[in-house]
Amino acid sequence: MRGCLLCFPGGPARLKLTSIREVRGAGRRESALVIMPAKRVNIVSVRLVRESSVPYAARSVNGPEEAVFILRPFLEGQDRENFVILCLDTKNKPTAIHTVSVGTVNSSLVHPREVFKAAILANASAIVLAHNHPSGDPTPSSEDKEVTARLNQAGKILGITVLDHLIIGHNDFFSFAGKRLL
Repeated sequence: MRGCLLCFPGGPARLKLTSIREVRGAGRRESALVIMPAKRVNIVSVRLVRESSVPYAARSVNGPEEAVFILRPFLEGQDRENFVILCLDTKNKPTAIHTVSVGTVNSSLVHPREVFKAAILANASAIVLAHNHPSGDPTPSSEDKEVTARLNQAGKILGITVLDHLIIGHNDFFSFAGKRLL
């Protein structure tokens, strides 16, 4: 057991600096390692907090019209792009709506980490992505198509199905699933 500070009677935590140096082979480096305070790791918990709730008629989301009915009040009339997700359970029943990003008049920053954080906390089996176009024209931009493909791929990796991506305009909407782009 020569040179093993952990095997010293009483353990190194009970030793004084002078007694550690008395151990054969223990120099300044070894004594510094032993007397340094332990680094701490935070113990955390993450919780989903319900801010409010909204009533909806359909008991499950079986198509884009039902999702638009639930999400339109959150997106219509906004002066900037808002990106939200509708979290669904295994029977496509809505469990949560989460605002992922509030952007500018013609863009919003969307990252898979932020999109799926709430979905994971809500134990979502699937999600519907949605955002508004303040211009009122729901035609998807090339960036909308790229983000949809990226989020769909991330969902496959995480095991959370992206059912649709909806773009809400003034009196119309665009469904990526409805146009078979998802």
